[in-house]
Amino acid sequence: MDSPDAPSSEHVKPREVPYCGFCSLPPEYCEFGPTLEKCKHWLSRNDKVLYAILYNTLDDQLAAASLGETPEEDKKKAKEAAKIEKQLQKKMQSKVLIKRIERTKRKCVTSVFGLENFDVDLKKAAKLFANKFACGSSVTKNNQGNDEIVVQGDVSDEIFDLILEHWPIVPEDNIDLIEDKKKGK
Repeated sequence: MDSPDAPSSEHVKPREVPYCGFCSLPPEYCEFGPTLEKCKHWLSRNDKVLYAILYNTLDDQLAAASLGETPEEDKKKAKEAAKIEKQLQKKMQSKVLIKRIERTKRKCVTSVFGLENFDVDLKKAAKLFANKFACGSSVTKNNQGNDEIVVQGDVSDEIFDLILEHWPIVPEDNIDLIEDKKKGK
């Protein structure tokens, strides 16, 4: 006996949810964020049907008239949008430095600095490096008091590839390889 509450034997396909290319929220929730105008512009270029459903121009006029947003609220939203955009610009200008530092004899360590600017958890990254390269890896403070990852061994090229593979948010142009040699050689 099949009851209406019993799960059917058919496989249910997952629902495809579109996400805004600007604020990364579903388009239905963009109106609650500070970047509504930019989200509308993105949606009008990429999904005209969903734009027509969500932002019918007559509905926009009625909503604005009924809500009666004050200029202070508009200024506040513009300020938040500018702040988010400034943070995004800062993030895209940040550099990740992969530095090979020579130790005694033929030993060296690799230092990775700047991953925290791209919202990468340094402890998880250090553990990933240690597991991937079968070596010691830790998060330490450098001379300036900032956190960096120190990996034992010369694995700078492999770390470069691993960063691009695991964290695509880090642009390839923002990663610099540096080799630090001892003065006596």
